[in-house]
Amino acid sequence: MREARSLKSKRQILKSLKDKMKKRFNVSIAEVEGQDYHQNAVIGIAVVSSSSAHADSQLQSAINFVSMEAEVVDVSTRLVTI
Repeated sequence: MREARSLKSKRQILKSLKDKMKKRFNVSIAEVEGQDYHQNAVIGIAVVSSSSAHADSQLQSAINFVSMEAEVVDVSTRLVTI
């Protein structure tokens, strides 16, 4: 988000990124932290699948995509099974 000069430009960048990811990977994505800072964002990505291997693959592909679009500082993943 270093290219963002204001919260408005950050929102535009994030909206574009979220739209691309939803369309390409069929994931749910939202900014979950750092909404008041214009040079960084914390996003949450959720994948629902009947196969944990498929969910992990989709999630890793989405993370790789984000890494190509922006600087990724940290990644944390969690698998929830019911």
